Amino acid sequence: MDTPRIVILTGPTATGKTALAIELATRYEAEIISADSRQVYRYLDIGTAKPTPAQRVAVPHHLIDVVTPDEQFDGARFRTDAKQLISEANQRGKRIFVVGGTGLYLRALTRGLFEGPAADPRLRAQLQEQERTEGKGFLHHWLSRVDPTIAGRLHPNDILRQIRALEVFLLTEIPMSRWQQEHGFRERPFPTLTMSLMCDRETLYRRIEARCRQMIRDGLVEELRQVWAMGYDPALPVFQTIGYAQIGALLQGRLGQEDALTQMATETKHLAKRQLTWLRGEPNVQWFSPLQEREMTTALEKFWNEEHRADNVLRIRETVE
Repeated sequence: MDTPRIVILTGPTATGKTALAIELATRYEAEIISADSRQVYRYLDIGTAKPTPAQRVAVPHHLIDVVTPDEQFDGARFRTDAKQLISEANQRGKRIFVVGGTGLYLRALTRGLFEGPAADPRLRAQLQEQERTEGKGFLHHWLSRVDPTIAGRLHPNDILRQIRALEVFLLTEIPMSRWQQEHGFRERPFPTLTMSLMCDRETLYRRIEARCRQMIRDGLVEELRQVWAMGYDPALPVFQTIGYAQIGALLQGRLGQEDALTQMATETKHLAKRQLTWLRGEPNVQWFSPLQEREMTTALEKFWNEEHRADNVLRIRETVE
């Protein structure tokens, strides 16, 4: 079949991507591929804002609940799995929405990925142990010395990506940022329409605060307690991410509930700011308010009509030849 055309629906956290994606996918009989680095983990539902079971029945969703909290999932695996899923959906005649705010995943899928040297489990274990013994923030401080560009993009709690960046530097003696610059992200495997939701800062921050409180009401504390009770180590990197880190501190008696909630909201606002900064640096992003559904529909139909025009040109050429 022809090369599939994919629609990216992204934007800062709490802008309403999930609900809008389901509405659009239902209308256009499309399937959704999640581009969220935490929704891949089983058992972590509330803190990752996964679509509900009913939403996932209404529209086929992919790359949700694919690994356990102690397994690794990175941009390279996302790219491989997503490309396969896109091919399969295309063969079924389905349109594809890729939905999420993990910039690395979106860039890997749409523009290629510097893959670098193969993972070294022993080195990774050593780096993980150093973070534990030297104290929280050790790896981020080290990375800021050897590759300040990459360090500046990563949250201090993003241990997995810090370990990968240090691994690349230690194995090649070249910073990952230089490897990425030489790679240039010049691959273009699919025609792509990237639509990003946006709203003013006051509204966004209000939505973030409301979402954090709703997560607590929905049972985030009990969710993490139950996952820990299954035997997963609280020190695992996924438990150091926003929401789970603060609720973990609550369960361990290091924070009260209001302090945990405040820190959770603050860190989420910082995340939204980083997502906006990243998106503004990406090419060909079309920006929409969540209320601009008509304008989004126009952009979608124009994008898909380009596909039909390309098909017609191809058929004419084949007939002439």
